[in-house]
Parts: sequence; C-alpha cells; structure tokens
Amino acid sequence: MTTNTTKTPAQQPTSLLPLPTKAARTGVLTGAALALAGTFLAWTWTEEFPGNLTVTGYPGGLQVITLVGAALTILFTLSGIGIRGLTWLTPGGKTSPVTLTALAVLGTTTYALAAISVQLGGVINLEPGAWISEIGALIAVIAALGLPSDLPPDDETTGTWNRFKHALKAPPAPPAKELANWVEILIITAAFGTGLYVFAYGIDAYSELFVGFLITVALAAPAVFRAGLIARLNRLTAKHRTITLTAALIAAACFPFTQTDESYALIGANILIFATVALGLNVVVGLAGLLDLGYVAFLGVGAYTAALVSGSPQSTFGVQFPFWAAVLVGAAASLIFGVLIGAPTLRLRGDYLAIVTLGFGEIFRITMNNLNGSAGPDITNGSQGIPNIPDLELFGFNFGAPHDIAGFTLGRSGNYYLLMLLFTAVVVMVFRRSGESRIGRAWVAVREDETAATAMGINGFRVKLIAFALGATLAGFAGTVQAHVSYSITPEQYLFANTVPPNSAFLLAAVILGGMGTISGPLIGAALLYLIPAKLQFLEDFQLILFGLALILLMRFRPEGLVANKRAQLEFHETDQLDVPEQRLPGTNVGTAKAGA
Repeated sequence: MTTNTTKTPAQQPTSLLPLPTKAARTGVLTGAALALAGTFLAWTWTEEFPGNLTVTGYPGGLQVITLVGAALTILFTLSGIGIRGLTWLTPGGKTSPVTLTALAVLGTTTYALAAISVQLGGVINLEPGAWISEIGALIAVIAALGLPSDLPPDDETTGTWNRFKHALKAPPAPPAKELANWVEILIITAAFGTGLYVFAYGIDAYSELFVGFLITVALAAPAVFRAGLIARLNRLTAKHRTITLTAALIAAACFPFTQTDESYALIGANILIFATVALGLNVVVGLAGLLDLGYVAFLGVGAYTAALVSGSPQSTFGVQFPFWAAVLVGAAASLIFGVLIGAPTLRLRGDYLAIVTLGFGEIFRITMNNLNGSAGPDITNGSQGIPNIPDLELFGFNFGAPHDIAGFTLGRSGNYYLLMLLFTAVVVMVFRRSGESRIGRAWVAVREDETAATAMGINGFRVKLIAFALGATLAGFAGTVQAHVSYSITPEQYLFANTVPPNSAFLLAAVILGGMGTISGPLIGAALLYLIPAKLQFLEDFQLILFGLALILLMRFRPEGLVANKRAQLEFHETDQLDVPEQRLPGTNVGTAKAGA
C-alpha cells in the first residue's frame, strides 16, 4: 500500500508573486549580476559627487557598497539552489536572506541615484552604469518576491503585509555537524575580524557614503540572521566563551591601528565611554528594572571629581593625584551620590522613580552651574567648567604624546582609546560576574515581580540600592577618563536630552535598543547611537527626523532589542520560535519551542 505524500495547494510554500521557483531564482541571479556589472561602469560624469564615480572598470564610493550587496545576493541565491560548498551559508532559511540583500542593493542604488541627481542638479548627470545597476536591483527584488516562502507549510498567515513580513523570517537553523576545535576557533576569529572591518569602514565612511553603508548594513545584518549564521555563531561562542571574549578584545584593540585619521580614533574612544556608561545603566534598568532618567549625572560626578584632583590650573583644590587615585576618588564619589540619591527614593516605583531620578539629573547640572563663586562657592567655575585638564601619564607613558607600537604610530586619541578599552573590559567583567551572582538573580526577581520576590524573602529595597550604587560607580569610573579625553568639563555636557551623546535619553535608548540585561546589547546600541548622529550631521534638519524614523522601525520589528535574551524574546514574540531547532512532541504537530513559549 502506498501513501500519497503530495502536498495540497494549501500546503505548498507560498510566495508574494506567482512565479515559478526556477524562473524566480534565475531572475534574482540575472538582476544581481546586472547590478554588480553596473558598478564597473561610470555612474556620473563629474568628480564633484563624493567617491569619484566617473571611473570605468574600478568601483568607488557607493558603487563598492552596491557591489558587495549584489555579491551577497548571488551567494545566498546559489546557496538556496544547493551549490556544493555554499549550502552552509543558509542553514536557517533560503528565501529571507535573498530578499533582504536584494532590497539592500535596491535601497543603496536608489539612494545613490537620488543623491547624485539632487546634488548635481538632475538625472541628466547619471551615466548608463547607474541605470544598469538600478534596473538590475529592481529585477532582483521583484524576482525575490517570487521565491517560495520560508514559512512552515501549515502556516495560515493572511494579508499582503503580514505575508511579506513573515516572508522575511526564516526557521531556526538546524544543529550543525561537529567541527574540530581549531576550525571553530578559526570561524570565531574570522567573524570578529569581519566585524572589525565593517565597523572600521563605517567610521571611515563620509556623508553620502555612510548613508549607503547604513542602508546596506540595516538590511544585510537581518539577512545574515535569517540565514541562520548568527544562530550557529552563537552556539560556537557559547561553547568557546573564553576564546570569544579574547577574540573580541583583540579585535577591538586592533581598531586604532586601522585608522589613519586621529578624529576616527577619537570617535572610537568616545563610543567606548558611552558604551561603558550604558552598560552601567544596564545594571539599573536591564537587571534590576529601575527606570533612571538622570543617570548621566553620575558620569558627571566622576568627571568633575577627576578634573578637580588631576592638576587642572582652574581647579580650586590645587592638587594633582596620580591617575589610579583619581579613578578611585571619582568612582567613590559617584558611589556616594548613588547611595545618597537611592536611599530615600528607591522605595518609589515606576513613573514616580523616573521623575525623581530625572530631577536629580537636572539638580546636578544646575548645581554645577551655580558653584561659580557668585551663586554659590567657587568650586566648579560655573558655566565655564574646568578646562585645561592635563593628559594622563601612567607608568611613564604619556597618553597625550604619539607613540610607535609595532610599526604603527598611535596618537593621543588612539592612546585614550586603548585605555578606555581596558576600562570597558573591567566593566564587562563586573557586569557579567554580578549578573550571574546571587544578587544578580535577586535583581531579576525584583524586576519581574517585586511583590513576589519580597514574599520569597528578598529584601527588595536592599538589592535595588545595591544595583543603583553599582551602576553609579561604573558611570563614575568611565567619567574619570572622559574628563581627560575631552580636555574640559562643563555642565552642559550632562543634559537629559541633546543631539550629541552622552545624555540620559541616549543612554536609556542604547540599553533598550541594544537589548536589556545583555552584555553585548548596550555596547552595540551605544556604538550605533553615537556613530549615526555623528555621521549624519551633513543632513542638518533632516538628521533627527531620519534618526527617529529608524528608531520607530526598530521598535516595530525588533522590540526586544538588537541582542535579546531568551526571556525578552518570549515576552515580545510569544508565538515565534526561538533560535533552537524545533523538536516535535510525539503525537502532536506543535514544536517544543513554540509550546514552551
């Protein structure tokens, strides 16, 4: 007796456009190849547009980004066909990565054509190469919408928008076969090396090139995730945690050696300061669940303390502590302020606590403004701040002077970047150890339900005060370096909201967008929130509009943050599968991952 296993029409994989699968794949390959070929032709006739897109046979500027996106589209498409040696690129889904990378090519190319037309005065300035890449990208996107969906055959999603949204989601990647340890370590190293290159390229990108880079990364990163590569990399990093942390530290340490402009190394140092403070806020918000809207004040306490005791001519104290002593004094001052502010206020909850902490942040800024010898004692020099903070000197190493290391010359910004990287590593270690400790589990319990935690014997006020104090200490720790990096400290650097980070609003956004309760989430969120506004300054009035739109889209499609823990994924996506292989329960058609959710 034979069983008919032919799928009914309702069970066939669906697509957004009624195209045969073979024709759709052929269309994607043809379109992507056209887009790639167009990058080797001139896109405009004048060199006035940044990137020199007038050369035939040598892509430059935005052409390079289109070329990379088209190459990824071709590779993902060939992997979906089953080309030997490329199938490992799409262990999770075969359609979602192709669709996303094709959209990245179309978005970047369309932006390039629009920017050329606007900046140079019309489409007449476009050469045939630009139109070839644009038409090819459009063909690739249309054909990609005809590929079979990655949805399970029994999925009943209806509606054009829902079908399109779910078409970009791939099923979880199946377990990969065991590899030799040295191969897995090599994969981890290559992943961090690629991340370093992409980050360095983004910092080095200018105006229009950065926007194109941002469009491609915003779509290519989800493509890699939907392909299942991130899930497999996560399994490897969890298996080799020590090697992963070492590789991340080495990759970050290599960054200043890849930069030829001191201003880029300075951006990197400020990103690390911002990221370190965000990680400290993650203790308060992500682990303990306390909404702190004045957290930047603790950064200011550490910075002002270090400025007053580090030998500035404008310091009223007239002392110069060694750096290690200034760090300890700054961290201790922030700790004291954290306890003094937290002790009377942490019995409040929710919005009331947020209002009190917001008030503290404003009180700190106003107080620093009034300690000018007129409205109050002459301590902080009022709105003029404390300028001329001397460069650090540690063990005979002057951070303000250039140094030759392994054939590379590191300037002042590169020196401070490496110092701040060391501080970041210390803060990561403190966060990780405290989060995994008994007090860390108590923080999570209080965050989820303080009443239930109290009923189980946890002193809610005590554990919240510890979180508040630890977060303040970590912020003051970073503030001691910020004082020396920026040369001067003024009250206006510590506002609740401003277009330039760090400020309390951007710090909170970095934690939430990056992923609350995780280590890498706030680091990535802080890097993006610092880098993007710095690179979009040329857009002037449109900068905040586009930035806000990007935040809205991210919250719509990734409410748990860029790097989310399993608890957040379950809270925001109760019906979605987790990044683990689905296992069918005997006698049912419901996966354990979905049942667990």
